[in-house]
Amino acid sequence: MTRVGWGRFALVGFLWGLPYLFIKVAVEEISPSAVIFFRVLIGVMVLLPLALMQKKIRISRKYWHIVLIYTVAELIGPWYLITNAELKISSGLAGLLVATVPIWAAILASMTGDHTVWHKTRLFGLIIGFVGVVAVVGIESISGRQDLRSIGMVILAAICYAYGVNMINRKIPNVPAIALNSWAMIITTLFYLPFALNSWPTQTPSVEAIASVAALGVFCTAIAFILFFKLLAEVGPPRASLITYLNTAVAVVLGVILLSEPITLGILLGLPLVLIGSYFASRKVSL
Repeated sequence: MTRVGWGRFALVGFLWGLPYLFIKVAVEEISPSAVIFFRVLIGVMVLLPLALMQKKIRISRKYWHIVLIYTVAELIGPWYLITNAELKISSGLAGLLVATVPIWAAILASMTGDHTVWHKTRLFGLIIGFVGVVAVVGIESISGRQDLRSIGMVILAAICYAYGVNMINRKIPNVPAIALNSWAMIITTLFYLPFALNSWPTQTPSVEAIASVAALGVFCTAIAFILFFKLLAEVGPPRASLITYLNTAVAVVLGVILLSEPITLGILLGLPLVLIGSYFASRKVSL
């Protein structure tokens, strides 16, 4: 990886560690549907002109059912689940649970014929990762500090993320990422519009809440996606997926420093196990 590539890697990891902080601040005053709507609307306003300028907006009609499934699995579903979950759980815990994506991706890959998942290295990762998840869920729910239902929502979001990426890689790997995500954001914006209107704030939100939503759209959605596309072109999907480990650490640290979230026993035990497990579960091996 070049020095520029490493710079992009670090920046995207940081930008994708920020959403959990901004969501936590925004949903205190703005409904989850409105937060998602404005986040995606801002993302579309940045991505769509770039896709049009690069003439990478067209997607063959035969792939549109895949685009719709991807949109639900990668944006509409996970963003609803995570944004609503952060009404009741900490931003750091949400980021930690999303770090299980490589574990679910490995399991889903095995169900579609990738038998390398059962290599001893990747199997070790799956086992360690699951021990970490059980530690987090068990300790946090028993302690009463975190809501078990919300924890389950974020885990489901992670499974959706894993499914969306696996499906795209298998079904339409040659469709430009900027075209796919531009259309996905357009569809998501239209989907959330009526829900956002129905839950519009009755009072003007604070500067902090408005700034958090704006930052979600500009930095965590539009700019992060653009940088990630460039990183993918340089290093490929396997190495780019390692960003998961960096953004998880960012989410936990920012939650502790800026939101005064506690470093709980579940996070202390679960975070290293989930990250180690995700690393080994996502490694490329040969049988």
